[in-house]
Amino acid sequence: DRMAMEQLLTKENIACVLDATHPYAVEASRNAKAAAQRTGVPYIRVLRKASAVDGVVQVAGCDEAAAYLASREGKALITTGSKELAAFTAVPHYQERLFVRVLPTGAVLSTCEALGFSAANIIAMQGPFSREVNVALLRQIGACFLVTKDGGSAGGFAEKLAAAREVGATVILIARPPEE
Repeated sequence: DRMAMEQLLTKENIACVLDATHPYAVEASRNAKAAAQRTGVPYIRVLRKASAVDGVVQVAGCDEAAAYLASREGKALITTGSKELAAFTAVPHYQERLFVRVLPTGAVLSTCEALGFSAANIIAMQGPFSREVNVALLRQIGACFLVTKDGGSAGGFAEKLAAAREVGATVILIARPPEE
């Protein structure tokens, strides 16, 4: 949090904050920037290049992605991470229709289970993944949809997009938050 960052900046006599967090890590960036400002340390934000993409359904956030899925039939692979999975519990029959790919940690798995996702619908793996792995997962679950964020090349976005196109799955892309 901001206070812990301020303490670290002061204690370690940090000369500059270089924020290279994930493009969707809005709270972490906000805290880093505020901590730098409060301690007088220069702050620089480095962003992954956004992907130029067309032929996808772009939505503002996970709530909008869930609403889109709720109005359609078919299974979906959710690759947005575990922090916003609660939004997808609004999708009718989500326990059968939605498969979540998340980090393989106990805390993340507990969160998934607490939200009602069964072990059969939780894919716990550390990425990024190749096009081939994404194709295999989409085919294995029979996904009509792939819900993702634009994490850039470092996040394996191009591979997810290529895999979805190969299997004919619709990509639902969570738009990047606005940046300064």
